[in-house]
Amino acid sequence: MSTPNASASPAAPHSSSEDASTDVDIEFEGVPRGTGRPTVHVERMHEDVDMPRQENALDAALDLRAFLDFEGVDPSAQGLIIRPRENNLVPTGLKVALPPSLEMQIRPRSGLASRGISVANSPGTVDPGYRGEVKVLLENRSGDPFAVETGDRIAQAAIRPVIRPQFEEVEEVPSDTDRGEGGFGSTGV
Repeated sequence: MSTPNASASPAAPHSSSEDASTDVDIEFEGVPRGTGRPTVHVERMHEDVDMPRQENALDAALDLRAFLDFEGVDPSAQGLIIRPRENNLVPTGLKVALPPSLEMQIRPRSGLASRGISVANSPGTVDPGYRGEVKVLLENRSGDPFAVETGDRIAQAAIRPVIRPQFEEVEEVPSDTDRGEGGFGSTGV
């Protein structure tokens, strides 16, 4: 499998445009961006919801942002506090329609994880058949309360292929490996 390559032209600095990821002409498996690639349909549930996007052209995942929609109140004025050792479901204000060949994995952001804020069910999975709002189960593993406000980058979403293998029952699985049935700790610490 080849790795993504940037074109010879230098990347433009990140801008605040809705689609900053098009600043660089990225190829994947030799196929230019926008051709022959699956489409993920995204619905913004409110006009102020940020679309998922890469902060850098070669990032493997897209940032997801909190959208705390309190009825009748300006969402930017509201916050959510996650107490130490607790978790909370944080809405993004986004719905996605993934093709059957893809899933969305919700993962922690490294900067937050280094401060004790993670995704409790990491990686969380958004299945191709799900059409509800994407929410992130944020967990506060730190000893301090953690404030979340609308627009905060709370997680990253990696779009990955789904493999649906055939399962075949056999009398005994092959034991033709050096490891065999060696389990936890069998190769040392």
